[in-house]
Amino acid sequence: MSVINSYALWNNKGGVGKSTITFHLAVRYAELHPDVKVLVIDLCPQANSSMMFLGGGEHGEEHMIELCSESVPKSVVGYISTTITNGRGATPPQINDFIVNVNSINNELPKNIFLLCGDGNLEPMAPAINETASAKALTPTAQPWKWTQEIFKRLIQSFKEDTNTWMIFVDTNPSFSIYTQIAISSVERLLIPINADNFSKAAVSALVALLYGTEPPHPIYGSWTYAAMAKNQNISIPQIHLMIGNRLTQFEGPAKAYGAISNATASSLYSIFTKHPEYFVDRKTSINSQSDFINSYSKPLRDFNTVGVVCAHLGSKLSSMKQGYYSVYSANVKVNTERINECIDAIDEIVKML
Repeated sequence: MSVINSYALWNNKGGVGKSTITFHLAVRYAELHPDVKVLVIDLCPQANSSMMFLGGGEHGEEHMIELCSESVPKSVVGYISTTITNGRGATPPQINDFIVNVNSINNELPKNIFLLCGDGNLEPMAPAINETASAKALTPTAQPWKWTQEIFKRLIQSFKEDTNTWMIFVDTNPSFSIYTQIAISSVERLLIPINADNFSKAAVSALVALLYGTEPPHPIYGSWTYAAMAKNQNISIPQIHLMIGNRLTQFEGPAKAYGAISNATASSLYSIFTKHPEYFVDRKTSINSQSDFINSYSKPLRDFNTVGVVCAHLGSKLSSMKQGYYSVYSANVKVNTERINECIDAIDEIVKML
């Protein structure tokens, strides 16, 4: 019937919780929208979110390895390699040959979540993907770079012919490598997890430059950047939908922890917004100040660390968590009901905006 929307979670700064947030957003969205099929595409070679969906911990890792070890890997590597081997103009691979219904492996999660598994071989495969993208165009309309960039965009567009309704989440790697570019090129919108500290100011400024280019372009390599090539080859760059403040303290609260983003980061982003509002999803409301901008484009998760990480390690829903002690890498971690409810409320606020 349709694709409701497609989101990539990306920040070129590591350690901001992309995979954990991807897991919780997809699970909670699926839980609250049982009539929608949720597809997660894991385009990070570490495949952390895949391991969470497949049961968490050692069990999730074992299932992930099994999928990646099939003769044609049931993973992003299997899908990309099959697409490249078939070549431009061929019928796209049958997606059902590559995705798994998560509940068939991990019955703790809703039955309407599907996973195109991450794969550690994505990293060594990157040169082959780059070679395909940089191949000489045999005709003026061939555009091998564009064709390669849009491997997953074509997949997502194919769901428009499906009789079901889909929501798409794409997990990414911090590095702006070819597979991260493919992830960015596949979606309509960006969710940007950030830390509530001033170090994120440089990260988000670099992120915007990578995606949309600099003014003026660099005189030497400016024409070779992703932003320039995407513009020249008519690839749509996703708009920024939301900044998600992660790693916030649970005791001092979001106000003491600068809310979802620090003042310096907010100031930098608001400056970008005033010059280029087209980089951001239109909120249909008037934004006349930095405060308006923060309220419209950022949400805090407070301390999602303990509860969120424990839950993801177990491959379980937040709503299934109970107060008590949980074993995480041989350590007993205490989780209490108040924190569980805070995490559910926080993730629900973000789900409402999708």
